[in-house]
Amino acid sequence: MSKQKRLFWYTVLGLLIIVQVYPVTRPEVVANNPDDIMKVTEIPSNVSSMLKAACYDCHSNETSFPWYSSVSPVKWLVYQDIRKGREKLNFSNWASMDKMDQAEVLDNISTEVMGGDMPMKIYHIMHSDAKLSDEDRQAIADWADEYTEALFE
Repeated sequence: MSKQKRLFWYTVLGLLIIVQVYPVTRPEVVANNPDDIMKVTEIPSNVSSMLKAACYDCHSNETSFPWYSSVSPVKWLVYQDIRKGREKLNFSNWASMDKMDQAEVLDNISTEVMGGDMPMKIYHIMHSDAKLSDEDRQAIADWADEYTEALFE
């Protein structure tokens, strides 16, 4: 290997080591969430298990951080996705939302899941249990639609 190539790879390695110490605040994990949708609502077991597997890491306070979420620059992306996901929908705060907001969120769930936009495609790479079949997507959308109707009965 030429001197230039070696210098290049040493520089890349050095930068990767340096970015590991760059401080980034990890999203908080809270185990006790009394307002969580799973605690305040009866959800069919198949749907609740799909929501846990495909949604909860980004859309709840119960995030499970895999090993790669400790390695920069990947952790920056993971933490950002979690923060954005929780801003749009946090299942852990369900009971504190008013019915109109819940209805809007349920409509978004149905649309995003049926459109294949959620869970994000990149999430499937490391989380094979989050991959939803067409039948899974339909079951979640049907549940969301039925739950929306039940909110206003």
